[in-house]
Order: sequence, then structure tokens, then C-alpha cells
Amino acid sequence: MTYITTNDGVQLYLKDWGQGRPVVMAHGWPLSADTFDDLSMAVAEAGMRAISYDRRGFGRSEQPWDGYDYDTLADDLSSVLEKTAAEDATLLGFSMGGGEVARYMSRHKGNWVKQAILVSSVVPYMLKTGDNPGGVAQSVFDEMTQAMKEDRAEFWSEFFKDFFGVGALDHPVTSEVIEWARSMSMQAGLRPTLACAKAFATTDFRGDLSAFSVPTLIIHGTADKIVPIDASARQAARGIPLAELIEYEGAPHGLFASHKDRLIADVMKFLAS
Repeated sequence: MTYITTNDGVQLYLKDWGQGRPVVMAHGWPLSADTFDDLSMAVAEAGMRAISYDRRGFGRSEQPWDGYDYDTLADDLSSVLEKTAAEDATLLGFSMGGGEVARYMSRHKGNWVKQAILVSSVVPYMLKTGDNPGGVAQSVFDEMTQAMKEDRAEFWSEFFKDFFGVGALDHPVTSEVIEWARSMSMQAGLRPTLACAKAFATTDFRGDLSAFSVPTLIIHGTADKIVPIDASARQAARGIPLAELIEYEGAPHGLFASHKDRLIADVMKFLAS
């Protein structure tokens, strides 16, 4: 297995497939780089280089006690770019990973970045406040935290039904996909799981949007129950100078599985542009 070491000494697991122009991918909470396997294969088979990594605390990466704020996570992304020499990269962030992309663009001034892609992203601000009325109420995050502390395994089983848009009549993914996501989530430590939930729930990225100085593709489902589109993608598209927003009508949060083929096609078209 391949690991790189961050500036503060944390070992991050990564996959580095193919050769050519790099596409560096930051995964969502509470998953791992494995969620990008289908997209990474398409990128590598198209003559590019797919780099995906497990966030600190998740998957096969080390699980330190500290470092789950977005400044540190953006520094980790910077370490991945530097250690893999990923120049002229496209950064892709799914869900929580969109925050890493946004904070990297401002904190590291978009160094080495040619394009950006935000998929089901938490950017620009998840929390409902007086100046962000379309956000999610703090009580929702409090209830999630309590449920995870009581029984994480049970919490994931219900959480991923909303994540993938599974209901009484709608089954965009199989039960096996839900079990795969649940088992992936149990790889993460409880401390990083809770700390990262707090980070994506409370970090305000509105001030980071102007730092996107490269063409940016935003993809989001209109039926996303995890990260509602009005408070996220539509706001991000207004604030990012060179943004293109593609809305997937009726689609849930977990587009990498529920709308895999369409997502790959849209990403590959953007990369070719």
C-alpha cells in the first residue's frame, strides 16, 4: 500500500492510478477513497492520473486525536499534491471533501490547480444561522452526534438510506451498496468521525469562494437530503467566479453510486474541456 506523510507527521493512505494530468480526489464523510474507484478507473483509462486518498482518521490512514479542522485538512491535501508532484491538477471534492478543496484554494492560493469539481459538496455553509436561513439547524447535528455515540453501526444503517435516496418505492442502489458504505464508515475512528461532522457542519466557506480562480464544475442532486442543494450548490455557483452548475433532478446525495454513469460522463467531459 502507498502512504504519504503530512507536514505534522500523519500517514495518509492513497491510490495513484494511471499516468498523465492528475485528478486528485477528496472523499466524503464518513467514507474513504474507495468511493472513487469507478471514476478513478475511467480517469486512468482516459490517459490521466487518478489520485485518491483516505482523509486522516478514515479508511486506512492514521487516526490521530487532533487535526480535523479544515485548515489542517487543507494542509493535508497540499501534502498529497506535493508528495505526488501533482502539477496542473484537477481537484475533486465530494461532500465533506468539497470543503477541503475550497479551503485549499484560499489557504494555499490554488497552487498547482487547473480545474475544480464539487460533487454533492458542503460548500459554502451548512449551518442554519441568521444570515444563512437555508442551512441545517444545529439540533439536527446534535441528534446525529448523540446517535453516533450511542450506536454508530445502527446509525449508519439508517443514515445511508437517506444518503442514497432509498425509500419505500425508490431504490437507486442495492442493499449491498448500503452495507458496503456502512462497513467502510466503521473503519473510521469515533473521534475523527465526530470531529469531522462538527467541522463540516460549522465551517463557513463563504469567504473562500472568491479564491476559486479556475474553471469549476458543480454537480448536485435536487433531492439531496444530506446536503440540501439550496444552501450548498446553488449558493456556491453564485459565489464562484467561473462556476458551472449541473443539477441532477430527483437525485440523492450519494451520486457516485446512484448516478455513477452520468457522474463519470459529466466529469470526463469537464476534464476534456
